[in-house]
Amino acid sequence: MKIFTSTQIRELDKYTIEHEPIKSIDLMERAARTLTRAITERWPRTVPVVVFAGPGNNGGDAMAVARMLIEQDYQVQTYLFNITGHLSADCTENKKRLCDKKGMPLLTEITQEFDPPKLEQGMLVVDGLFGSGLNKPLAGGFAALVKYINASKADVVSIDVPSGLMTEDNTYNVSANIIRATQTLTLGHIKLSFLFAENQAYIGQLRILDIRLSQEGINKMDAHYTLLEEEQMRQLLRPRNRFAHKGEMGHALIIAGSYGMAGAAILATKACLRSGVGKVTLHTPKRNVPIIQTAVPEAIVSIDHEETTFSEGVPTEDYQAVGIGPGLGTSEQTSITLIAQLRRTQCPLVVDADALNILANRRAWLQQLPKGIILTPHPKELERIEGKCVDSYERLTKARELAERLQGYVILKGQHTAICMPDGHIVFNTTGNAGMATAGSGDVLTGIITGLLANGYDRQVACVLGVYLHGLAGDLAARELGQESLIASDLINYLPKAFIRLKN
Repeated sequence: MKIFTSTQIRELDKYTIEHEPIKSIDLMERAARTLTRAITERWPRTVPVVVFAGPGNNGGDAMAVARMLIEQDYQVQTYLFNITGHLSADCTENKKRLCDKKGMPLLTEITQEFDPPKLEQGMLVVDGLFGSGLNKPLAGGFAALVKYINASKADVVSIDVPSGLMTEDNTYNVSANIIRATQTLTLGHIKLSFLFAENQAYIGQLRILDIRLSQEGINKMDAHYTLLEEEQMRQLLRPRNRFAHKGEMGHALIIAGSYGMAGAAILATKACLRSGVGKVTLHTPKRNVPIIQTAVPEAIVSIDHEETTFSEGVPTEDYQAVGIGPGLGTSEQTSITLIAQLRRTQCPLVVDADALNILANRRAWLQQLPKGIILTPHPKELERIEGKCVDSYERLTKARELAERLQGYVILKGQHTAICMPDGHIVFNTTGNAGMATAGSGDVLTGIITGLLANGYDRQVACVLGVYLHGLAGDLAARELGQESLIASDLINYLPKAFIRLKN
């Protein structure tokens, strides 16, 4: 699924109007019917409704919804804010249609001072002040109105976007001047800002409503952002040759685990083995060997000559992919060995955890990384490399810039993990849950992606498929175990079910 910018949303509306063809006012009427249906499914006729409509098309939607609610015997008060004396054409038409309702009270049009209605618990506010076209923070009277609504105990349903929230960059927005909706009914497609953690307080429950925008227009329009979908992932998963043997299924190398961190090495190795690869070799310090061979008997162990740290590089000619970093430590000796290993490795590389922390401490080394490298930072690891970020949008921007600069892949982990491609495109994951916020979850992801790479998937496919499977395993585990009790090992145990789900 594509995620469009505010500019592209307007272009798609225009394309639909021109090519369906349909009049702009009729497209708004179609959207209003869909919005009204969603509202009436949740709030009964006994709930008093207060509609706040702005001067643009979002206000036009809101007044059309008010008219349709009145037609279904809802008690509705409508306030139209026309401070500048200019309404959009469709807003003007819907004002007329609402006022033409015989036997119905006229809406209240606000041109100067405004005495707001009392908002109480048990009431519903329909927020139609500003939509996806907003490009600056709310101020003055609109900011005061937003604060008044937020201070009330009434439910709030926002049309398309909570008023005050911008669809992409809210770095310099004013949080107090954004509607905090109970439910957001967004039209057509999800908005980029809806994927960021700090914006969830404004969105409430999200519903994406299909208003039948032109599919041809959607297909033609390039999007910088997309969402992963299950059918797409199903098509990427290759069938397994029934005559396959382990030598054909790839050999992966995992370099992980300082002394005391053998668990990270075990998680990455087990996940790699569960991802369809033929063989996995784990390179780890001497003291970890008894633990590893007991915990993961299927793995081949390459023993570092140092007792407790990673201190010697591994030739990689016999491997199809390398995953490095989980539990590795950040000592001086390990750091020097790491950069030597990264420079000499010719096969696909996945870099995680302490390997990222080492690079953050020696940023000049980033210039020596091979093209096509895959970095898998969580937000704090990315900030150690790229600097502090004000919000998720800035962090995402820095992740994308890093991927472009390295000509590699940056997987920024989170609720909607973002896979940043070398060409600047960003793909967001749609699987996963809060139960996966647990130690070792990232080590499992490293193992999965490394296994897919060694098995022959190209870098882009291994990234998106690995992230999707990782989240899907977490969803399947949480369904049976609950989010609170989820641990990283559960992700590995449910990975087979995730593969089966995609195959079936």
